[in-house]
Amino acid sequence: MADTVQFDLVSPERLLASGQVTAVQIPGADGDMTAMAEHAPTITTLRPGLLVTEGPDGTSEYVVTGGFAEITASSISVLAERAIPKAEVTKADHDAMVKEAEEALVKAKEAFANEPGPVDDAAKMLADMVAVGDHITL
Repeated sequence: MADTVQFDLVSPERLLASGQVTAVQIPGADGDMTAMAEHAPTITTLRPGLLVTEGPDGTSEYVVTGGFAEITASSISVLAERAIPKAEVTKADHDAMVKEAEEALVKAKEAFANEPGPVDDAAKMLADMVAVGDHITL
């Protein structure tokens, strides 16, 4: 049997998941990654995307909008800005997330007119949020 690690997924509203898993696919800001037992210690930021866990109890999927993941050899902790089980995400939920990302882009353009970095970051967040809807077929 494959080695397992402790996995915890927490959002400001609640603890969404806690238990043993064999792998976690994480939508990292610098690219997707899979964390497993004996992974090198890592801290990464999250981008909007689908976080997938695999374990003895099957596969679970969550839509996350950002946050952080801390990975050690024996645990994976994800602190998400917002996390919703994929099965619970409605079109209205996704539309609200996209609207927030659109508003953030407008604010970034106003506040950072001559600084492309923050505007590019906001545009990327919007594109990622739209892609989440395409990925989960909303």
